[in-house]
Amino acid sequence: MITRQTAGAAIGTAPAGGTSGRSRRSTKGLLALALGAVLLGATACGGSAGAQPNDSKHASGSATGSQAGVSILPKNGATGVDTTGALKVSAAKGKLTKVTMASADGATVDGAISADGSSWIPSAALHTGTRYTVAATATDTAGHSTVQRSSFTTLKPSAVNYGVFNVDPGATYGVGMEVSLNFNKPVADQAAVRKAITVTASPQVDVQGHWFSNQRLDFRPENYWAPGTKVTLHLRLNGVKTAPGVYGQQSKDVSFTIGRSQTSVADNTAHTLKIYRNGSLYKTLPASLGDPQHTTYNGKMVIMEKDPVVDMDSRTVGLGNSYHIKDVPHGMRLSTSGTFVHGNYWRPVSVFGSENTSHGCVGLHDVKGGGAPSTPAAWFYANSLIGDVVQVVNSPDKTIAPDNGWNGWNMPWSQWTAN
Repeated sequence: MITRQTAGAAIGTAPAGGTSGRSRRSTKGLLALALGAVLLGATACGGSAGAQPNDSKHASGSATGSQAGVSILPKNGATGVDTTGALKVSAAKGKLTKVTMASADGATVDGAISADGSSWIPSAALHTGTRYTVAATATDTAGHSTVQRSSFTTLKPSAVNYGVFNVDPGATYGVGMEVSLNFNKPVADQAAVRKAITVTASPQVDVQGHWFSNQRLDFRPENYWAPGTKVTLHLRLNGVKTAPGVYGQQSKDVSFTIGRSQTSVADNTAHTLKIYRNGSLYKTLPASLGDPQHTTYNGKMVIMEKDPVVDMDSRTVGLGNSYHIKDVPHGMRLSTSGTFVHGNYWRPVSVFGSENTSHGCVGLHDVKGGGAPSTPAAWFYANSLIGDVVQVVNSPDKTIAPDNGWNGWNMPWSQWTAN
C-alpha cells in the first residue's frame, strides 16, 4: 500500500522534502510506461497495418495517405452535360473498387469497372434534364482507400426523336405480329438506337430487329410466335443521341400477348380462303382475288387494321377513277399500299369461289352495311386478330415487299438479321 501511494505521488506533484532514490527510479519507469501507451494509441489512430479506415473520414485520401487518385468528370456542379461520353470516372494510381451513381429521384445507374480497375462507364445513356450524383472509391497498392464525389445535371435537348410503335399494352395479337417503330426524325446512329430497344418473350425466343430505313425499325422472331407467348417491347431511348443534336425521350415497357394460332391461305387459282387453326384446316371460304389487270400480291401478309366500314377510293392507290366505295364492310388491311381482305356486296354471290374480280384485294361475300353475321366476310372478320397471317399463293403477281406493311416474314432470316 505504501509503494502504490509513493508511485501515485511521483506521477503527480512530488511531496515536500523530496523523494528517495528508489522512488525516483519508480517514477521514471511509470512515466515511460505512460508515454509508451500514449504513443501506441497515436499510432493506432494514424492507421497501422491491419487497421480498417472509414471512407467517410477519408474522402480526400489525406487521412490514410492514399495514392489512388480518383478523377470524376464532369466536375461537381456542372450543368448541360451530354448524356453520352461526358461522364468519365478513373483512378490514376490505384484501382477503382466501387462506383455508385443515382439520379435525384433515387434511380440507380448501372455501370462496369474496367478489368484493370482504371475506369468505370455507365451501361446506357444518361437521361436528359436529370441531376446525378456519382461516388467513386479507389484503393492504392498499400490498401489505402479514397473517395471522390460529383453531382451534375444533364442537358435539356432542343430536338427530340420519338419511335411510334404499333402495339398496345395488354392487347392480344396473332402469331404473325411484328413490332414496328417509326421515328419522327431520321436516325443517324442506328447502332445506338438498336442497342436501346429490345423485344423479349416468354417462353424465350430469339427476337431480332431490322432497319427498313433510317426511320423504321421492325422486330420479329425467326418463325411465327407460339400461341400464348408474352411479349414485351423495352424502350430505353431517353438520352440516346439519335443524330447530332437530337435525343430520344422514351423509357417504357409495353407488354402484349399472342393469342391462338390462326393462319389463312388465299388461293388465286382455287378462288378460296382456307383458314388453319394450329396447323389444321379449320374452315374454307369462297373468295375472289385480283382480276388479270389488277393482280393480288403473292406472299405472307399480316392483318394490320380491322375496320367495320372502310372508304375505298381508287385514287389513293394510283388507279385513277376506277372506283370509290364509301361503305366497304369488314375491312382488314394487309399492306400499306392498300391490299385488304374485305366484304363485297356489289358482286353476285356466284362470283366468289369461281372468278377473280377485285382490284388486288381478297374479296369475300357480304351484304350492304355488313349487318349479316353469317356471311363469309362477317365470319372471317369476327374470327380474325390483328397479327394474323393471310398468305396469297398462285397469283401471277410478284411477292409483296417485306416493308409494305408488317410483312417481314417474306424476308429470309439471314437477311433480316444482317443489319
